[in-house]
Amino acid sequence: VQLQASGGGLVQAGGSLRLSCAPSERTFSNYIMGWFRQAPGKEREFVAAIRWGSAITFYADSVKGRFTISRDNAKNTMYLQMNSLKPEDTAVYYCAQARSAIQSTIRTSYAYDYWGQGTQVTVSS
Repeated sequence: VQLQASGGGLVQAGGSLRLSCAPSERTFSNYIMGWFRQAPGKEREFVAAIRWGSAITFYADSVKGRFTISRDNAKNTMYLQMNSLKPEDTAVYYCAQARSAIQSTIRTSYAYDYWGQGTQVTVSS
């Protein structure tokens, strides 16, 4: 499967962006889709995830209340609405797909089987 992420860009602090991720194959209800990010010189970190069938969501503490992950099953697309952006949100954002992950591992990158190419988000102060 290929994961196509889009929607990144340059925005001022306090602004908003919406990222999209469209898998090239159907996403089944037991899959988990996630967003990770990696800033220069830092490790890749978990941002948010969604269980496709139930739409149960999971967030990193650093984005809770500002970011919203969602999915449109009919369009087979996942979204990350990012509000109240901060300079520390600057990173390359990656979408990822886990086909058999257990819930306790979904905040770890090794739980994911497929990764998109990443989209740059830059927040200026």
